[in-house]
Amino acid sequence: MYLQTYRKRFIRSLVRFNDWRKRHISKINFLILISAVVGIIGGIASSLLKKLTHLIASFLQNDFHWEYKYYLYLFFPLIGIFLTILYIRTFIRRSKFQHGIPAILYNISRNSSKIDFHNIYSQIISSALTVGLGGSAGLEAPAVASGSAIGSNLGQFFGLNYRETTLLLACGAAAGISGAFNSPIAGMIFAMEVILPEFSIPVVIPLLLSSALASVVSHFIYDEPLFALVTKDWSIQAFWYYITLGVLVGFYSVFYSKVNSKIFTLFDKIKNRYNKVWIGGIALGLMIALLPALYGEGYITIQKLLDGNYSSLLANSLFGQYQDVGWALVLFGLLSFIGKTFASVITMASGGNGGMFGPTVVVGGLIGFVFSYGLNQTGLVHLNVTNFIIAGMAASVSGVMHAPLTGIFLAAEITGGYVLMVPLMIVSALSYFINKGILKYSIYTKDLAEQGNLLTQENKDNSVLRSLKLKYLIEKDFVVLKPDDTPKSRSHDIIHTRRNIFPVVDADGILLGIVLSDHLLELLISNDEEKQNKWMKEVAQPVDKIIPINTPMHEVMQVMDKMDLRILPIVDDQNRYLGFVTKNGIFNKYRMMLIRQPDYLQ
Repeated sequence: MYLQTYRKRFIRSLVRFNDWRKRHISKINFLILISAVVGIIGGIASSLLKKLTHLIASFLQNDFHWEYKYYLYLFFPLIGIFLTILYIRTFIRRSKFQHGIPAILYNISRNSSKIDFHNIYSQIISSALTVGLGGSAGLEAPAVASGSAIGSNLGQFFGLNYRETTLLLACGAAAGISGAFNSPIAGMIFAMEVILPEFSIPVVIPLLLSSALASVVSHFIYDEPLFALVTKDWSIQAFWYYITLGVLVGFYSVFYSKVNSKIFTLFDKIKNRYNKVWIGGIALGLMIALLPALYGEGYITIQKLLDGNYSSLLANSLFGQYQDVGWALVLFGLLSFIGKTFASVITMASGGNGGMFGPTVVVGGLIGFVFSYGLNQTGLVHLNVTNFIIAGMAASVSGVMHAPLTGIFLAAEITGGYVLMVPLMIVSALSYFINKGILKYSIYTKDLAEQGNLLTQENKDNSVLRSLKLKYLIEKDFVVLKPDDTPKSRSHDIIHTRRNIFPVVDADGILLGIVLSDHLLELLISNDEEKQNKWMKEVAQPVDKIIPINTPMHEVMQVMDKMDLRILPIVDDQNRYLGFVTKNGIFNKYRMMLIRQPDYLQ
């Protein structure tokens, strides 16, 4: 009772504040202020996510004592995914639970940048259960989803328009990356490269502010660094080796993206969600038993490699006796980054909540290790393994996500590797160029583009057209005539309508044909009584083309252009008449959609 009273008072206070700010604060200044709020809350959310996940993992690894507990490591990922599914089914029942960055891009393109409120907390809880119990996924995508939900809901609450709400959503995404990695520059660039590909200078200030504040908040709440600062200067003699690494990671990023699509397709064929959990969880447990580096995010493994503790790859595995054998480490590193690729996708496809961002970083780091350490084993060269691990991280993010600047600054920020700027730029550019040349879309945008749910700068006309739904363009203000009506009996309706076409529909709602106003008026003004009383089923002309309600809009336009028509009748699944779609109506909606697209130069 008291809680409801305080809640109502709080909402009334916010409404009054919103009315006051509309009168006294300019929209630009308010956007800057609210972006700061998004940054602070987003930083809190990502910090809580990290803290909760690491508390679960620490309890299982350090505080949970049982002589057989290590056998449970086979089942922890299964338990985590099961608890995630159980939480979603129990507490998120009124709306569809969406995973990762693609869901954010979908909501920007098709849902006016509106994200359900529950994502603010449900992303944190579900991903902490998945990753804390060993799911081979990252926390960054859930942090981005939570931050984006914060920005979206604040924008909706304050009545901001589509562009402004989208900007706040991007501020939340930047805060999520910044808080998760303690990397404010990478957070801002990620928002501009992935969330807002059509950015302009005016969006930089809100993004910078939210990203910086999220980093500050994250330091206060959870100040444990992701990686220790270990980078040294690079040697110009290694230039060609960096080029080779960039090419290798570029081709592997293509493999990563294809594995992602294939595994999700396979799991989509499993209709029972609990069967997905069993299959995915057991597969993960077996993979982690053989390759311990696959457990959880994988950052601990990368940090040990950065520290030069290469034997850690085999230390807790079934093959621990080979940890001092150089080529065994190379082989195990190779199996680990291939295994991480499959494990991360299986975690997500089987129902866990996490992201591909973290696994992409880990896979890239492992590739850099295998490449440099393997070459060092030949005795022909001596490469700085630490530098190549960092370069691999940047190249992997660049290729898989089509985000080269994010890859560069993320790798530099989280490792202190600014002295590696030139190698990072080289490997990121090459990896991006190769992946983009083979795969038009990134791992985030491929499915959305294929479904027509992605608005892009490239081929904007087709993208906007695909985003239109036929059911929202049906015009119904036509005079419907019955088969046994006559021009005389419906003369009043015929004369006073603004339309020049009349559908003839039977008692079951089936469209029998159409009659043009010119023909009806000719019958009405005729002195022949027989013509005035002719039945409409005799007057009606057959329809050249009928369009089902589920027809994609680009196909409707193709039909109109091919048949040189400006109007087409629409029917439902049972072939019943619904109305007409007109070229003018499509063009008007098209213009509105162009205006709503995130063109931040205006």
